[in-house]
Amino acid sequence: MGERLSPSFSQSLIAGGIAGTSVDLLFYPLDTVKTRLQSAQGFFNAGGFRGIYKGVGSVVIGSAPGAAVFFSTYDTLKRISPIPKEKEAITYVISASVAEVTACLIRVPTEVVKSRAQTSSTPQDGAKTRGSSLAAARYILTHDGLAGFYRGFGTTITREIPFTSIQFPLYEFFKIRLARALHRPSLGAHEAAVCGSVAGGVAAALTTPLDVLKTRTMLDLRKMGTSDTPSLLSRLLEIYTKEGVKALFAGVVPRTLWISAGGAVFLGAYEWSVQSLTGVEKRLHKD
Repeated sequence: MGERLSPSFSQSLIAGGIAGTSVDLLFYPLDTVKTRLQSAQGFFNAGGFRGIYKGVGSVVIGSAPGAAVFFSTYDTLKRISPIPKEKEAITYVISASVAEVTACLIRVPTEVVKSRAQTSSTPQDGAKTRGSSLAAARYILTHDGLAGFYRGFGTTITREIPFTSIQFPLYEFFKIRLARALHRPSLGAHEAAVCGSVAGGVAAALTTPLDVLKTRTMLDLRKMGTSDTPSLLSRLLEIYTKEGVKALFAGVVPRTLWISAGGAVFLGAYEWSVQSLTGVEKRLHKD
């Protein structure tokens, strides 16, 4: 079966930026609900259903470059991979994992600011600025310095690598199988969106405990590097001992719904953007 040629670096960069911004803005309220459910202070103390767009400013700044870096890295590594085609699942895992680590260099600071703003976890803010992205960023900088913007970086990587290692091989597998079933060389954007939705939902549900750990780490107000800051394992055991298994799957429903729907928009928008850019370039070459 023939396959659509891999997008160029510039196509991946532009399409990734469009996809990232689209999904983050559209599904931000669900992300806020999920973050507040996972917060140690409790859903209603963290804000409940009030102000569900708090922290959206940080997402607007970080979405496009984060997703652009991810897809440009992912597609480039897929294209140059020396791994044989019959073992292409390994290529997808490695490419997605490296791309995710690279993207997290941009994404984690915006995630930290967003999580603090969503739960108003900045105790020294005034009433007017409490819960804003700017107030959260100022608090982080004052309290922990630049390193504070990377609080939870290791935890995020621990969550994202298993997530992408599940999502993207599944996504590529579903695309190939569906194209074969339809007797077509490639899929339309809306069909790729369905594949992205299913793959994202499965990966989201399975990695929820890691997402809880990431959220708790980013919301921790203890100064970084102090002796009372728990390790990833001790934090996991603390949640399990004090709150039970249920706490490790807090927010699993909104997370799965959000990422399932978001996967459809994210990957659908990406495929649509790549196909549109390819069409534009072909028309320009003809002219």
